[in-house]
Amino acid sequence: MAKPPEQVSGDRRRKPVWLDLRRTGRGLQAMLLGGLASLISLIITFWTLPQISSDGWMPIVRLVVLLAVFSVLMRWVLAGVAVLIGSLGVLVGGLLSQFGVVYLGVTADPGVNLSGGPEAVFVVSIVMSSVSAFVGWFAYAGSDDAYIAEIMRVVRRRARKMAAAPKTGMLIIQLDGLSAPLLNWMVMAGNLPNLGGWIRDGKHSMVEWHTGVPATTPASQAGILHGGSGQIPAFRWYEKEAGRVMVTNRGRDAAEIEARMSTGRGLLADGGVSISNNWSGDAEHCELVFSRAALPNSRSGGYVRFFSSPQGAARGLVLCVAEMVKELFQARRQRRRNLVPRVKRGGSYIFLRAVTNVLLRDLNVSLITDELVKGTPVIYCDFVDYDEVAHHAGPTRPESLQALEGLDRVLGALQRIIDLLPHSYEIVVVSDHGQSQGATFLQRYGRTLTDVVDELVDTTSEPVAAVGKSEGWGPVNAFLTELSLRRSVAGAVTRKALHSKASRGEVELGPKDCEPATGSDEQMIVTASGNLALIYLATTPGRVPLEEIELLHPKLIPGLATHPGIGFVVVESLAEGPVAIGSAGVRVLKSGRIEGEDPLARYGPFAPASILRQAELPHNGDLVVVSRVDDYTHEVAAFEELVGCHGGIGGWQTNAVLVHPSRWELKETPVGSDAVHAQLVSWLENLGQRKDVQDPVETKVEA
Repeated sequence: MAKPPEQVSGDRRRKPVWLDLRRTGRGLQAMLLGGLASLISLIITFWTLPQISSDGWMPIVRLVVLLAVFSVLMRWVLAGVAVLIGSLGVLVGGLLSQFGVVYLGVTADPGVNLSGGPEAVFVVSIVMSSVSAFVGWFAYAGSDDAYIAEIMRVVRRRARKMAAAPKTGMLIIQLDGLSAPLLNWMVMAGNLPNLGGWIRDGKHSMVEWHTGVPATTPASQAGILHGGSGQIPAFRWYEKEAGRVMVTNRGRDAAEIEARMSTGRGLLADGGVSISNNWSGDAEHCELVFSRAALPNSRSGGYVRFFSSPQGAARGLVLCVAEMVKELFQARRQRRRNLVPRVKRGGSYIFLRAVTNVLLRDLNVSLITDELVKGTPVIYCDFVDYDEVAHHAGPTRPESLQALEGLDRVLGALQRIIDLLPHSYEIVVVSDHGQSQGATFLQRYGRTLTDVVDELVDTTSEPVAAVGKSEGWGPVNAFLTELSLRRSVAGAVTRKALHSKASRGEVELGPKDCEPATGSDEQMIVTASGNLALIYLATTPGRVPLEEIELLHPKLIPGLATHPGIGFVVVESLAEGPVAIGSAGVRVLKSGRIEGEDPLARYGPFAPASILRQAELPHNGDLVVVSRVDDYTHEVAAFEELVGCHGGIGGWQTNAVLVHPSRWELKETPVGSDAVHAQLVSWLENLGQRKDVQDPVETKVEA
């Protein structure tokens, strides 16, 4: 008989005295390293700048102590006025406070001499703060140790004042884009000491689950968080009634989509928190959520900690520069080694990689920690680091695997933070989809899918391509939108600086999806999501059947189905419903009847059911196009310029993963994100964290 979840977690958290001593030693070590780093920073500053000097060594040592004291005081001030100045104020204040601390320390020590007037203090402050951040990063070899040590000190201090929560909570971490085959390989290789260690020692079990089509973050999260994946046919699609393209990570569109699928009883409905996700999961409190880019409130102590800490924003800015330099080097290495397939890596992606892999990751850790300390019943957070890098570098390339190793360190840090708390948490790790690699459609055939459609249709209007690289801008825009929505001077400044809409403060940086033009001629709309494309006859109402398309554009379906870069085309037949048409055969999806070669055979056993389900979703294309998949390498041909892609089917993109405590019962492997939602809700019920269940059910042990 299994112990109740609370008792098991409590037993796990009883630590011997020697471990507490070791933690104390680590804390002293961190203090000594921090002091040494500050001392080195001051020595470098005194040596390089003629504007500052000292009367021997003692003033420099005193200055180290003064800087530490003033830094603590400044952080208290920022924490006290955070509600008044807003998140942007905390951001700007946190950065400026680093300069203010240096200014106070330099002017307060009589043994420190300044020359050159008031501007000298400003120069010294900037140089000293920058050098300090760089030395701190170099001392920890660019790792997360300094920032995590800072967070853990805060947690220890707050944990001593807290009472244990009566029930075990659940922390759900989404590793965006991680496929089950890749995780299995990384665990076997020993490259993930934390997540892999949990699986190796039997504490956690790893389950592969099939995402279905579309294999995208918005669709999978809609299922996991709301049980409502049936509202999303792709990452972007066209709605004929409204005459516009819907993009799932665009704030106003995300809010409208969530309103369609929310029942009020999502995964996070009973006091949960949604962090850095597409959807809220019906959580009352959200941070960096696309569908609810609401302003951070007084609960968001994680913002204050991150932006006011020397190991937070200041360290993050240095690491961002380092990350951008690393990206330039790695992209050049791919070109010099002539690695294929590859895509151009430059422009805004360099900035996006730095933001997602450094600033947003650390901010997520800070926000999660704040909720863990409060005892929030269930926390769901999406880390997009690996997915963003894998899109441009390739799912199994070294830089992508390094991003995954960095996320493993985050998991280890979160477990250490949980071990410090008086209340218990269980960690569940889930991915929303995998990624499939391959040269793009344009690279292979010299033309885009939109160009191919243009040649096959009998219209004078050119097709409109709704294809973009906007996925990575979602988290950045959500963060900036939250800042701009602040009802303060800071919010107004942000709206004006970013030209966001005054009514909503919505920020939309990054490439824009094209909208169709109105006209009397037939307008074709082509939207792409990885190797899945939806084609619309925009001026023909409703779902246009195969028979009518053959009359209007007789070359379109045969031309697409026989193109070497296309695996199959799905279209609605008046006689038999949705049919998948390939170059050498047809499959009727409802009856399973096959004529010639089955066009879905090479896409795996889940393909027929997945494609049928996708074909029946609302606002789906009049034609659904899925690219080829190679029989040996399982590579696909994305309709976007991404070497690692997802959205359709073929390769690893539909092979997601769920890692859960081994003693929790899993009756059957989930198929589809809605099934994952049902399983997570069941586990929350067993933990007593669902209000619609009166008595907690004891967690069963698998046979």
